[in-house]
Amino acid sequence: MASKGRICVTLVLAVLVAAAGVHAQQRSVTVMGTWGGQELEAFLKVLEPFEAATGIDVEFTGTRDLVAVLTTRVQAGNPPDIALLPNPGFVKEMAEDGHLVVLDDVLDMEQLRQDYAQTWLDLGSVDGKLYAIFLSADLKSLVWYNPKEFAAKGYTVPATWEEMLELTRRIAGEGGKPWAIGLESGAASGWPGTDWIEDIMLRTAGPEVYDQWVNHEIPWTHPAVRRAFELFGEIARNDDYVYGGTTYELATNFGDAVRELFTSPPNAFMHRQATFIQSFILQHYPDLVPGEDFAFFALPPIDPQFGTPAMGAGDMVGMMRDTPEARALMRYLASAGAQQIWVSELGKLSANQRVNPNAYPDAITRAAAEVLINADVFRFDASDLMPAAVGSGAFWEGILMYVGGEDLDNVLEYIESVAQDAYGG
Repeated sequence: MASKGRICVTLVLAVLVAAAGVHAQQRSVTVMGTWGGQELEAFLKVLEPFEAATGIDVEFTGTRDLVAVLTTRVQAGNPPDIALLPNPGFVKEMAEDGHLVVLDDVLDMEQLRQDYAQTWLDLGSVDGKLYAIFLSADLKSLVWYNPKEFAAKGYTVPATWEEMLELTRRIAGEGGKPWAIGLESGAASGWPGTDWIEDIMLRTAGPEVYDQWVNHEIPWTHPAVRRAFELFGEIARNDDYVYGGTTYELATNFGDAVRELFTSPPNAFMHRQATFIQSFILQHYPDLVPGEDFAFFALPPIDPQFGTPAMGAGDMVGMMRDTPEARALMRYLASAGAQQIWVSELGKLSANQRVNPNAYPDAITRAAAEVLINADVFRFDASDLMPAAVGSGAFWEGILMYVGGEDLDNVLEYIESVAQDAYGG
């Protein structure tokens, strides 16, 4: 219980720092984000100590169509004081258009550099100035499995991509299905496959080429992109390797596919997905124990020179109106104390290195946070950084086309044709 005491002390200090300079008569700060349900409940708990200590009322507006609503309000001259920002690409766009406040003189930059690895500050920066911070993150470069079934079958966690393929072949040779993959997600169907491509790109081409790909400095027909699709296809287009084959992949929701690991006997043994899949596992099987009944290993390296990079997404927060109340809240949200409440409620991860590991609800989430913090290379989800017509359009469609049996040349040429228009030729 001592750890909770330390958390409370940290929170009180964080709130006091956040409240510094805020006049007692100043009243409110407006925040816009996507949160609803459990996420909103968690955010309200994050705000409780801040509101109690400062007397500032935080007024939250939630919308699932954040970009459109936020853009409309900005154009009308009525932005919120603080806004959730979906990705670094949107941060860059809003900063370049003059809609975000530079945080360099709002936050304690010296403390921030101690708390966050430089890669996280770079993701929130434009032209060397900080415009957004990460409230939390999701790690995507993970493969989930059932430790009890692995032990029963004599399977060991692979340390390299080739070892993972050897395990895949062994399971298939023994009559099992190595993988469970679900690509269906309504209008966003296909996105789980883009995560595979992005992780493979980082492991075969490296972060610099990955960045070139995001910025369309190399075409979609480039050999590095082709290789990533082919390595994905070795698994995803092989009906011997995937439970239910490609028909199942295309028809099954991403949150349902993981269930196949926990049937008796298991329908599949591995599932590549982000940290947030744990909530789906426990929703389907609430009695499972994290770390005992399910666990993960980092998606293994492919080319040794690029190691085991981490890829993911996160909740970014920026300031749109410069008021004392907004400054106070931004300082608080950047603190380890605020983020400890957030991660303890949701099982999200924090990139803040001062967050107490005991704040995480279980060993699985603590382990994922350690992977995230210690990664030498982290890159944001590429499709989230690309123009919408590509990242959440042709790329998603291309995954469905490819898994559905379309020739890879046709798929890549199609995405490239869309990219040519989206990036301006």
